[in-house]
Amino acid sequence: MTVRLVLVLCLGVFTMANASTATADEPAGHVTGVGGIFFKAKDPKTLAAWYRDVLGVPLESWGGAMLHYDAPKHPPMLVWNAFPAATNYFAPSTSSFMINYAVDDMDAMVARLHAKGVEILKRDDSDENGRFAWIVDPEGNKVELWEPKR
Repeated sequence: MTVRLVLVLCLGVFTMANASTATADEPAGHVTGVGGIFFKAKDPKTLAAWYRDVLGVPLESWGGAMLHYDAPKHPPMLVWNAFPAATNYFAPSTSSFMINYAVDDMDAMVARLHAKGVEILKRDDSDENGRFAWIVDPEGNKVELWEPKR
C-alpha cells in the first residue's frame, strides 16, 4: 500500500509539473519523460542503503529517492534506449536492465567508490558525450555512471 501511495504521489507531482510544458499544437497522450525507475531486489533495504552510502543517492523516509531534473550539473534530458536482447553491454550483469546515473564530478565519484571498496569495471574519459565509469551493485546489476560534457 505504501509503495502504491508513493507512486501515485510521484506521478501526481510529475503530472502537475509537466502540465505547463505541452504546447497547444501537441496532441495529448504521449510520454513526456521517465516518472520513476522501479525494480525488484532480493533485499531492498540493504540495496537502498548501499546506493545511499556508496553512490550518495539521497533516500527519503519511505525508502526510495526523488532525483530532481533541475539539480545542479544535472543534464537537461534523460536518455532512453532499447538494446538488442543479445547485447553484452550490460555484462557482467545478467539483468535485463542497466541504470545510467548522471554524476556531478566523475573524479570525486571514483574516489568515493575506491574509498568504499567498489571495483571500477571500466572508465572512459574520452567519449564525446562525457565521462563514464561502470560498476556492479551488490545484487549483480551493472551501473553506468556518466558525467555529461558541459
